[in-house]
Amino acid sequence: MGKVMLEVKDLKTKYITRFKEDVYAVDGVSLTIEEGKSLGIAGESGCGKSTLALSLMGYYFAPLHYMSGDIIIDGRNISSLDPDDIRKNVLGKEIAYIPQAAMNALNPTRRIIRFIEDVMKVHKPEMTRPEVYEMARKRFEILGLPEKVLNQFAVELSGGMKQRTVIAISTILSPKVLIADEPSSALDVTSQKMVIKMLRDLMEKGYIKSMIFITHELPLLYNVTDDIMVMYAGQIVERGASKEMVFDPIHPYSKGLMGSIIVPETGTREHELIAIPGTPPNLKKPPAGCRFAARCKFATPECRVYSMEMHEFGEGRSHRCRFSVEHLREVYANG
Repeated sequence: MGKVMLEVKDLKTKYITRFKEDVYAVDGVSLTIEEGKSLGIAGESGCGKSTLALSLMGYYFAPLHYMSGDIIIDGRNISSLDPDDIRKNVLGKEIAYIPQAAMNALNPTRRIIRFIEDVMKVHKPEMTRPEVYEMARKRFEILGLPEKVLNQFAVELSGGMKQRTVIAISTILSPKVLIADEPSSALDVTSQKMVIKMLRDLMEKGYIKSMIFITHELPLLYNVTDDIMVMYAGQIVERGASKEMVFDPIHPYSKGLMGSIIVPETGTREHELIAIPGTPPNLKKPPAGCRFAARCKFATPECRVYSMEMHEFGEGRSHRCRFSVEHLREVYANG
């Protein structure tokens, strides 16, 4: 086992609405990522993926609130740190975040170099403007971005170029953990490939030590990450190696998620598209039993009553279901 870069233990966070209602968006999530490894998080919209990403940085803004759990980055627990300490010493350096809709994250009235200067003012105030520029030039060049981008405005860049620029800025301090929240969404296929290649290069060249890649497209993760974690209604329902999760999903939700997507990989082209019926539960009042029970065609009355913890069933694999792996494989085989 390699060095653990990120360890999360039973993390719980919630939103508090303007009507003082609690929405339990992340409920008891635990995970680990080793140095040099990447973890994919998949699930439909509203399952809690992006909330988990924000929660992992330990920097909370209303209406998102921390409840309990530990977030340990390279041996340091950041869950109890002062917000000022997190902003100055954790964000960007220990853990960095590429937000959804990153193409719209850049102020159109500022040149790209100004964003990098702002980062350095907080984290490396001793650096002069020429030193910052030279450091940024070298980093952009290594990542395949021309020097001229530094002096351009966001409106002068294409969508793919904006996305890669945001990635370069987010990782300028070489964080130990990078969270990429749907970084390839809204891009054409060519731009998606360039973004994914750039993220791989960051890992291979050591500019980031580990990565979390979030998307609703589980098959995309097969080509990007080492492991995949499937999330549903604020909880993790299955985790395993990427190849196993794509070609041999076990949990009924993971199976349904794969069955509802057109997959271009060899051996999966002939599968029948199957829609998952119903809608996710209301997280203001999560159900007592399995949260997927109301949408699962294999559910029994007991599934709606008794909750299930994650349990292992193979090397690096675990799932949250009261049925055994053997039973699930049998019912899948019988249709």
